[in-house]
Amino acid sequence: MTRCRVAVALGTRPETVKLAPVIAALRQADGFETVVVATAQHRQLLDQFLSFFNIHPDLDLNLMQDRQSLTELSCRVLTAMERALREVRPDLLLVQGDTTTVLYSALAAFYQDIPVAHVEAGLRSHDLRKPFPEEANRALTSVLTRIHLAPTVRAREDLLRENVPPSRIVVTGNTVVDALRSLDSRPLPLPAEIESLLEPGTRLVLVTCHRRESWGDDLRGICTGIRDLAVRFSDVRVLYAVHPNPVVQEEAARILGGAPRVHLTKALDYPTFIALLKRCHLVLTDSGGVQEEAPSFAKPVLVLRDVTERPEAAEAGMAKVIGTSPERIVEEASRLLSDPAAYRAMAGAANPYGDGHASARIVEVLRRWHRGESPWLPPDREFVPSGHRIFAAGAR
Repeated sequence: MTRCRVAVALGTRPETVKLAPVIAALRQADGFETVVVATAQHRQLLDQFLSFFNIHPDLDLNLMQDRQSLTELSCRVLTAMERALREVRPDLLLVQGDTTTVLYSALAAFYQDIPVAHVEAGLRSHDLRKPFPEEANRALTSVLTRIHLAPTVRAREDLLRENVPPSRIVVTGNTVVDALRSLDSRPLPLPAEIESLLEPGTRLVLVTCHRRESWGDDLRGICTGIRDLAVRFSDVRVLYAVHPNPVVQEEAARILGGAPRVHLTKALDYPTFIALLKRCHLVLTDSGGVQEEAPSFAKPVLVLRDVTERPEAAEAGMAKVIGTSPERIVEEASRLLSDPAAYRAMAGAANPYGDGHASARIVEVLRRWHRGESPWLPPDREFVPSGHRIFAAGAR
């Protein structure tokens, strides 16, 4: 049988993290030829993560432009991916998640009758504006997808409710856990300026916040809540890894620049971020990926959004969706910083997202599809959550 040529499209940090173990598994497996196409939707962040995971794109479309609008980016991805796919002529396009790169790469493949496999398929908040534009991106991508690689049972159930045939859905677990497992044997040192924040007797609150639907009043509320929380607890140090988008940087600097016990830092490389995630006390985030990463380290997560497409951690007790009002942020974080029993209840829950074998399942599914078989896997080979942790809780 001929080799299966798989084009893998990626353009952002989370896509790189979650596709890195899949790319590695495909390149180690017999019968596959893998072609990585980078859109560079987020140039700076993408390059950091490509370097860390030792991924060298076969094609780099270099589409990033300063202050690009979604319409401009969408048109550029669609046009450039059309040319790239004509050049590569893959048997299958593999995409991950819910970015502009995902949707318009899938649409370019659809126009050329190239089947699409979607990693992390089926996530839904059921509100097209939250998160924006990701909820629309992933829902529309599902319409174009041939093989739905769902990370959880809930994701499969949402796809079934949208009338996706059961034979096209496989529950694989989330590949972010595979990526974290790949770091288990690597040293994860912190830069000296960040290490100095972790003084004996202090607790670190790690913050990430960047989503477009938060820009404006919500982002101001989040920054105000962070500032007020740091004032309340003298032993707390807040580290906010600020996204490079100018809108986010300007608001964070205006409200939090010079605030006591709040430290603003540029976007972190992945080993530094994971080292901090291991050592922090609490996470405040609007990031989908961080909601999945923190449970692997038994870190409670307060989600700075009104809804989430990743409710599994909240249902397991490890996360709580709290919105963006300053008062609610201070209230919920203060409870976890003041009540050891409440903290232990969240930190001790089980990780519902993965077992480190999602990439192997994805390779098996794609192999079955290429052979002309149903990609469906027997139930005993699909992912079933069982509370896996990647590192010991509370590592300092």
